[in-house]
Amino acid sequence: MSEAAGATPPPVTPAPVTPALGAAGRLADGEWHRLHPATPLLRGGFALVAILGVILVNLRDVWIDLIIGGPDGGPPDPLVWILEHDYALPVLAAIAAGLILFILGFYVSWRMHTFRITDELVEVRSGILFRTNRRGRLDRIQGINIARPFLARLVGAAKLEINVAGQDANVQLAYLGSAAADELRREILALASGVRAEASAARGGSGLDTLDQRRSTSGFVEQRVNELLAPELDPDAAAPESVVQMHLGRLLGALLLSGTTVFLLVGAAVVATIITLTGEFFILFAVVPGLIGVASFYFTRFTRSLRYSIAATPDGVRVGFGLLSISNETLPPGRIHAVSVSQPLLWRASGWWEIRINRAANSSARGAAGQANTTLLPVGNLTDVRRVLELVLVDPALIELVERGMVSKGGDDGFVNSPRRAAVVRWFSWRRNGFALAPSAVLLRRGAIWRELVIVPQARIQSITLNQGPLARRLRLAALTVQTVTGPVSARLGAIDAESAVGLFGDVADAAIRSATNDTSHRWRESRPGSATT
Repeated sequence: MSEAAGATPPPVTPAPVTPALGAAGRLADGEWHRLHPATPLLRGGFALVAILGVILVNLRDVWIDLIIGGPDGGPPDPLVWILEHDYALPVLAAIAAGLILFILGFYVSWRMHTFRITDELVEVRSGILFRTNRRGRLDRIQGINIARPFLARLVGAAKLEINVAGQDANVQLAYLGSAAADELRREILALASGVRAEASAARGGSGLDTLDQRRSTSGFVEQRVNELLAPELDPDAAAPESVVQMHLGRLLGALLLSGTTVFLLVGAAVVATIITLTGEFFILFAVVPGLIGVASFYFTRFTRSLRYSIAATPDGVRVGFGLLSISNETLPPGRIHAVSVSQPLLWRASGWWEIRINRAANSSARGAAGQANTTLLPVGNLTDVRRVLELVLVDPALIELVERGMVSKGGDDGFVNSPRRAAVVRWFSWRRNGFALAPSAVLLRRGAIWRELVIVPQARIQSITLNQGPLARRLRLAALTVQTVTGPVSARLGAIDAESAVGLFGDVADAAIRSATNDTSHRWRESRPGSATT
């Protein structure tokens, strides 16, 4: 049995299981439900279709050889040997029995795979011989992702993944109806936000009625077309347009100026040098798999970033991407533990930046380049960065300070920068190397060649570390590390004045305790006027 971290579930009592309905508002009722009827086909049935295709192709070749005649000599074909020894019927019977068992196994697995959503947790039961019971508490939800692979979109299905704080604590519902997945996400976020179950049901009921009316007035084909064209089935759930538009030219430029391109050019130069010196061209065959991999990387990143979108919803920030297989995820308020705004050297002339985040849970959904889904903005200019940070940062007053920290070369810009003596260990970046303590966050700025600005909300700080090595001690310098959850963002700043570092250490520690005590972002709807509370 696997269980999400921190879950203390009530004892499981037998309850009737109802089939998965297209109306998601009826799925968050505390009762047991099954997944989409096409789940067995989506989770393994296509492999069966591929196997049957291989068998049919081989049978076609055998019949052609028997009628027209095949080449003489060589090892006997297994299918020809079976036909010559009259084993065709037993083999066909064995294949039919295997297929029946295969299909029956998938059907029984689907029947045994059930889930329920209560006011406190989401629970999934699965397995035939070895039963698994997985639970995740709603108050520990870090985000909800809906992935719609291309084949699943054809049958109107989607995979819903609930990201729960903890190692390997996520709960997946694969697959649900597309409309059911969207509505169920809204219901789970409403329950996790502090809304009463009755109020949540009322919210879901009104949206459900509209959704049912929309579905009843359109046919099956029209529904599939609409789902293929729009990643959001319910336009009322998110803003109609993204706050950032991913321009084609910018996307192509970011790909060409990426580190992968530099690595590819260096590799090509090395291969060309080896061929020139040795006169041997066999090395080209060795690099073909690598070229195929690089081409696949570029194609995947390009197609998945074409429909990038980010917008605000009542329950957090919604991030979506994908062209054929699409994914969109909602990050509730207070679930982002650190933000990094970085600019590689090759992006400097174009003024492009990238935004990454740290989260308390890891989603199985992959980002535009196949990386962990922690990239909030793959590439954007200063205006795009400002729009995204306005969605992410609670304090609007931080935006101006962040912009100064991004583009400033140092000096009197609101940051406490490293002294001139730090040039011994920070040759190029000592002027930009610095920190700022805002009312709601800590900002750490570093790098002159590869610029980076890290923002850590005070309420998300877990601890703070101050250290000083032998060389730093002689230079009266120190390094400060603000610990958050594990992720791609490192909140560490070295080569700062030792006296300033000691003062920042005390100020950050006090601010973190005060902010964590007053933080109510985990129950974001309770503080809103007119919202129901538990």
